[in-house]
Amino acid sequence: MALARSSCSMVTTATSPDRWTKLFHQIAELNSKSKSHGGSEVEFKLFFLGRHGEGFHNVAEAKYGTPAWDAHWSKLDGDGEIVWGPDAELTPLGISQAQTAHNAFATEFASGLRIPDATYVSPLSRALRTFEITFDGLSGRRGRAESRKRPEQYGVHTCDLRRSRTFIFSTFSHITALPPKLDTHSPFPLTENDELWTPDERETNDHVAARVKTVLDVVFEKERGDFISITAHSGMINGFLASIGRPSFSLGTGGVLPVVVKGTRAHTCSRDTL
Repeated sequence: MALARSSCSMVTTATSPDRWTKLFHQIAELNSKSKSHGGSEVEFKLFFLGRHGEGFHNVAEAKYGTPAWDAHWSKLDGDGEIVWGPDAELTPLGISQAQTAHNAFATEFASGLRIPDATYVSPLSRALRTFEITFDGLSGRRGRAESRKRPEQYGVHTCDLRRSRTFIFSTFSHITALPPKLDTHSPFPLTENDELWTPDERETNDHVAARVKTVLDVVFEKERGDFISITAHSGMINGFLASIGRPSFSLGTGGVLPVVVKGTRAHTCSRDTL
């Protein structure tokens, strides 16, 4: 059973002191009206798409320029001055950006923002660390290193070669995993070592969007709450936007993009056009 998805605009004032309260109320009203008209064929959810703070690979790409980065430097672990692979870490600025996101969450609580009903995070260290800092002390929130939502585009770039499953769950205490049975049968199981990354083939943007589509299907099928947080990477975020028919968006490191998504249950095996 597939879901046809589209984003939608909600009427709320960005400077209103109760802006988030109003937004959540609008979403609840829309979902209530949907249920009163024959069931749960249509559902609305608010997604917070968070990009990790600045990583050392971002510094290296800025240093050499994107063409040289893609053609040469991204395939290495470093240049003798900067180390970005495997699995690039946050820079001091990246840590500060994650702290800024944490402070923003705390501040927005006064305007009706609440803790997400579910949180997903990429299993790359820069995203895990960003998540950990962002939600530190906020109601004990734990994130899932969700294997269905494999992180950034995989392949070629050493910064996107993840560390072992053992390392992830022994290093990041705020992270949980899918139950082993579910993880084993997911499209992208979180195996002990990264089995998707290869040194000679980079995943396409279309394939990223297709992976994100499976994530959205799972979220709308399994998550009962209407507020979902995803901490990930620019490629995944633009894959998300592509999967709901929206243009790409250049979200800065440490940034958060709120998106309201309308999910419509499609009783067909054919793919819907958004």
